[in-house]
Amino acid sequence: MQHWWRPDLTGRAALLLPLSWLFGALAGLRRALYRARLLRVTHVPVPVIVVGNLTAGGSGKTPLVIALVHALRAAGYTAGVISRGYGGAHDRDSSDASGGAPLEITAGIDPAQSGDEPLLIRRRTGAPVFVSRDRPRAAQAVLTAYADVNVILSDDGLQHYALARDIEIAVFDERGVGNGRLLPAGPLREPLARAASVTAIVRNVAEENMAKIGSHQGFPASFTMQLAPLPCYQLVNTSETCKANLLPARSASGAFAAVAGIGDPARFFATLRALGLRFSEHPFGDHHAFTRDDLATIDADLIVMTEKDALKCAAFNDARIWVLPVEARIDPALINLILEKLRGRQAA
Repeated sequence: MQHWWRPDLTGRAALLLPLSWLFGALAGLRRALYRARLLRVTHVPVPVIVVGNLTAGGSGKTPLVIALVHALRAAGYTAGVISRGYGGAHDRDSSDASGGAPLEITAGIDPAQSGDEPLLIRRRTGAPVFVSRDRPRAAQAVLTAYADVNVILSDDGLQHYALARDIEIAVFDERGVGNGRLLPAGPLREPLARAASVTAIVRNVAEENMAKIGSHQGFPASFTMQLAPLPCYQLVNTSETCKANLLPARSASGAFAAVAGIGDPARFFATLRALGLRFSEHPFGDHHAFTRDDLATIDADLIVMTEKDALKCAAFNDARIWVLPVEARIDPALINLILEKLRGRQAA
């Protein structure tokens, strides 16, 4: 919803304000019931770190989770990851009241079954990953299957209070909080004041755009994160690689098409432009289920896309597709804060 991200309250958003107030009241009541333990909160025997956001749509949570898995491993921890698996058949088919039995993600699973982000995490980290709408069941499934896991990372789930957590990280991207309104009049899942209760805020934003997120008295420490491009690879032959700025040499025309079905396609396009590249833009909705026809209509001899999108295009056998992976580079002070909290939990 483009009107969400405008700083002013447009006509459409204004019309939705009554629904926004109702949404806020219900969200506040639900959280209060969990805090009062009138709704069941499940505690698991290892620390839980939730990486989520206050806004709808992607903000860079998954790359941060991947980076945290590696950082925790370097510090001697073994992380297991849980996710809803949004967009996958398992998520859609989990219609019973408990959200369905957890599904373990293997490296070769069909992303149409698992969802794109859990599979990307599994392939990039090798960590055990389970998906379910029921986060406590997913966490328990990880611990049952992998006795060496001593910390759980939840990809998204800041608003899923049924699972107790030790650390909460809220991620913002350079779109900030848009018009600052709750759904459906704006992008916020909870009031912005909720950010005051998280452990840390991570800003996935260029330094010159930091003001879009803003700072507020009483908010926790905030840390920067940058998504750095890695070498590209050809989807049909992953051993064929090149630096992103050399992609034009792979195209007969010197220009190419860029495709993105993520929360903020503009961020992907901006990354390419920062490398001095020329291309046509083809944005799709977040978690878009790509078909051959989506790409057949693109008049280009080379197509570059995100790694998340490429997972869903592997079966197309399209030699035009090149993949640009990114790596989250995070402030070491965030890792130090997390390790301090984890060691405090163990000491207790």
